[in-house]
Amino acid sequence: MTDEPQIDRLSIRERPESMPIMQQTWGKLLFMHWRLPAETLRAHVPAQLELDTFEGEAWLAVTPFTIWGMRASFLPAIPGFSEMHELNVRTYVHYRGTPGVYFFSLDASSALAVMGARTFFLVPYFNAEMSLAQDGEEIVYHSRRTHADAPAASFDATWKIGDALGESAPGSLEFFLTERYCFYTVSGESVYRCRIHHAPWQLREAQVSPFKSTMIESHLLPTPKGKPLLHYSEELAVDVWTLEKV
Repeated sequence: MTDEPQIDRLSIRERPESMPIMQQTWGKLLFMHWRLPAETLRAHVPAQLELDTFEGEAWLAVTPFTIWGMRASFLPAIPGFSEMHELNVRTYVHYRGTPGVYFFSLDASSALAVMGARTFFLVPYFNAEMSLAQDGEEIVYHSRRTHADAPAASFDATWKIGDALGESAPGSLEFFLTERYCFYTVSGESVYRCRIHHAPWQLREAQVSPFKSTMIESHLLPTPKGKPLLHYSEELAVDVWTLEKV
């Protein structure tokens, strides 16, 4: 038996009344998801957070994308500091019935963003050498972690953008995996939540060529078996709020 009936998956989508601290656009994003036994992930997630499952199964994701238009809500974008690539390794959790994301790691191509996120959002960001190149419907993505005293991790993949799937319906697996409007982090005994808000994801199909990745393995997690479940999104405007203790 799972805790799913007690989880409110819709209220968290409502826009907070306060002003966001940051605005940015996420794009060229690939969701790569694998099923993983819940007991395997449980040991790697803080005890204060409950694993969120779909039909009793936990999921692990590697998500490469790029960011542009990144700025504080009260300032214009600063040239040279408003764009970066990012790649995160994540699973899904809930805290007292509110679902969200738990990040194992977030690699980024901006040292300033890495420093800021570590300081103000308490998340495990790492410096990385990253690139994204697009030719028509094909995207080539590269990431190699360069952060001092961090586990080595790299990712190289090529994917082709497929047909439009549109907005996911509540209750579907796609909704469970992608419609997440906060992330959690834990410091000491305290749990913190960061709210985000955006329009529903407009998903597309995707096909990925044979790829190389040690992102998951860098967390001492087993290499997932089988092919990943893939979804792509072209562009999404996102508002980000400050971290709050819950």
